[in-house]
Amino acid sequence: MTTMVARSAPEVNWPRYGALLAKVLLFGLLLSALIWPDLSGIKGKASTARLIVYPIGGMVLPLWWFAYGRARSRIHRTFPWGADLLMTLPWLIDLIGNRLDLFDTVAWWDDAMHFVLWGFLTAGVLLAFAPRGLPRGLTVFVALGFGATAAVVWELGEYITFVRNSPELQTAYTDTLGDLALGTLGALLAGLIVGQVLYKQNRRLS
Repeated sequence: MTTMVARSAPEVNWPRYGALLAKVLLFGLLLSALIWPDLSGIKGKASTARLIVYPIGGMVLPLWWFAYGRARSRIHRTFPWGADLLMTLPWLIDLIGNRLDLFDTVAWWDDAMHFVLWGFLTAGVLLAFAPRGLPRGLTVFVALGFGATAAVVWELGEYITFVRNSPELQTAYTDTLGDLALGTLGALLAGLIVGQVLYKQNRRLS
């Protein structure tokens, strides 16, 4: 008599599908901004710089992985799709927000995005590059170092590319301080969460 053995269905890699979908949407929005710049929501907001920086931001982890990480990474055995999704979402959400004119029509949107998107970006960077076994305290300090530095670079980029020649210059100082504070707080939260996640993973493996 033949014994039937039930086979469990293969686990769906949701982060992989999420990251791929986010990249398709990101590049679709970038392409539409090239074709219909007046409808993109980024016209007059350093659109050329965004069309250069955003694809790089969305592809930096895959490019690093295939050039270096796949063969020599001591952190991941397979491509870190979850980290890739987190590192892609900030660029995509920013484009969607501009396309829907949320930054200019919703009073709290810009502040929320500096907090949330910096949290996503910092969490993705930590999951992709932070060494396993890094203590939770050091994970938080790394998050703060990356998040604060990235926030400063972003604000400098905004000032150089369009703020200094726009009506926003009159309120730029106050707005920049708020953006830096919110971005740093988002990075801090990401460091606390990722540090706890990595700590639990390390305990299970030890």
